[in-house]
Amino acid sequence: MSDLEQKVMTALSTVIEPELHRDIITLKMVRDLTVEGGVARFTIVLTTPACPLKDVFVSSCNRAVIGRVEGIDRLEIKWDAQVPTDRRIMGRLDVPMRSIVAVASGKGGVGKSTVATNLAVVLADSGARVGLIDADILNPNLPMMLGLGHGRPRVEGDKMLPIEAYGVKMISTGFLTDPDKPMIMRGPMLHGAIRQFFVDVKWGELDYMIVDLPPGTGDAPLSLAQSFPLTGVVVVTQPQEVAVSDALRSAAMFDTLNVPVLGIVENMSGDFFGSGGGERLAQERNVPFLGRIPLDAEVRKGGDFGRPISVSQPDSPAGAAFRELAKTVAARVSVVMLQTADVIPLTVIQ
Repeated sequence: MSDLEQKVMTALSTVIEPELHRDIITLKMVRDLTVEGGVARFTIVLTTPACPLKDVFVSSCNRAVIGRVEGIDRLEIKWDAQVPTDRRIMGRLDVPMRSIVAVASGKGGVGKSTVATNLAVVLADSGARVGLIDADILNPNLPMMLGLGHGRPRVEGDKMLPIEAYGVKMISTGFLTDPDKPMIMRGPMLHGAIRQFFVDVKWGELDYMIVDLPPGTGDAPLSLAQSFPLTGVVVVTQPQEVAVSDALRSAAMFDTLNVPVLGIVENMSGDFFGSGGGERLAQERNVPFLGRIPLDAEVRKGGDFGRPISVSQPDSPAGAAFRELAKTVAARVSVVMLQTADVIPLTVIQ
């Protein structure tokens, strides 16, 4: 590295990543720096493809270098993204997943599966590699929400292949059972089914595995949290107090299990159910409030007809709220990663 390139690197070490509160050199976010004819060219490797802060980085880098490093008149910045790896996953599961994010709720009917579906779809649309497990084994709804009907996964060797929609790889008991017959399982059987979805499916490399849990604090959430290294959990609630009180118990359960609560989502917010309950819960639990999804009949229609609103109507208030939620959750995943490692491990999974 030339003296001028080193001076640029030193100047860039004053640029702080806003979410992670560390400088971009320490975080190994600056790659392939070259200087030619007064132009410094380099790549910034973001910790998520869904990062909304590109303009912030451009402004901060220009302020740090232009006028402060003699001989540099202009910056040319390229972009890449590598989601940090939760090292516990690689240590305990023989699957190439960088993070596992559960979506939970204290009660049914609050739109948890809708949130999980739209979160997965938006992350995939941003360029991330996303898997989605329908861990609501007894009441699988995700095939309908993704427009997959009653498809059947193919088998390759000794593993199932997930079925893909909107760039998301998904597996569900809805693909494996008769939709007209009830699913009857006890706790050990639920645990076995969830584990199979992790280890007996050929997922390929994933940046985010989103797990849609059944509501409540029963066997399935407990089995997942105790058996797999969850990077974090998103808790979904409606605004009214009865839903908030149940969501409080769900958040408390994950606290007890030492699973980071990434934050609270207030779904179906608006005149009918009111608003503010999710934000109050977040304040009470001292966790981030991730966002408010407005009550909109189009969200329900999207779920019924397999067209998530974040894709079919991305500029609608609800569609935009889901897209913003995905960016916020992705940023929170990176923050949690930083809390468990000295440096964000921006490396390719081997």
